[in-house]
Amino acid sequence: MSLRPIWGRKALFLQVDDLKVFYKDVQALFGVSFHINQGEIISIVGSNAAGKTTTINTISGILRPRNGTVLFNGSSIEKLSSDKIVEAGIVQVPEGRQLFPAMTVLENLEMGSFTKNAKKKRSQTLKWVFDFFPRLKERVGQMAGTLSGGEQQMLAIGRAFMSLPQLLMFDEPSLGLAPIVVQEIFKTVKQINHEGTTVLVVEQNVFHVLNMSNRAYVLENGRVVLEGSGQELLKNDEVKKAYLGI
Repeated sequence: MSLRPIWGRKALFLQVDDLKVFYKDVQALFGVSFHINQGEIISIVGSNAAGKTTTINTISGILRPRNGTVLFNGSSIEKLSSDKIVEAGIVQVPEGRQLFPAMTVLENLEMGSFTKNAKKKRSQTLKWVFDFFPRLKERVGQMAGTLSGGEQQMLAIGRAFMSLPQLLMFDEPSLGLAPIVVQEIFKTVKQINHEGTTVLVVEQNVFHVLNMSNRAYVLENGRVVLEGSGQELLKNDEVKKAYLGI
């Protein structure tokens, strides 16, 4: 599968405006707004319970906002079902990978290509995934539950790619992984972006994710409290004190 770099194209890709999300009577997001331009790596950082996962689950259609809009490529998607959002081109790599442990690597990858367009291009996309992750090709018949943590994350990313994403969203991709594996996963995210996929990452590992982000947003208690380039936020005194221990 050939993916062409799209650096330099700064068309507005995703626009999130005034999201208010509740879990029953408990409000989790209080008017969250941000945008993503095509070709960027954007990160949303914050501590546990800040609202990061709630934000991307709302974009994915897993949660419904009580108020606010989500525009993707100029079209409103906040009322679409999750499968329609995947068809539109937004795919999520979930926290904790959420693989099918008793299914093989190949079967897990095939589960990612359920949309009409993805099914048509399954063989081509599968070849791309195996070229990108040769370790998965070596373990194609192995049960997903027997893979290492890093290999499982590769498989989760590969499965997401089988859906042909335009926007790939990562929920805590470093969770539970050894530091050396974390570095490899973030290197993979950067390479995916370089080859043409827009990326949104929500992450607690602030140093790594800000270092690779074009822009970032800091979320606290369901509100965006800071925004700027990744490097600007790394130098921000509040960020350094709260998240970097400096």
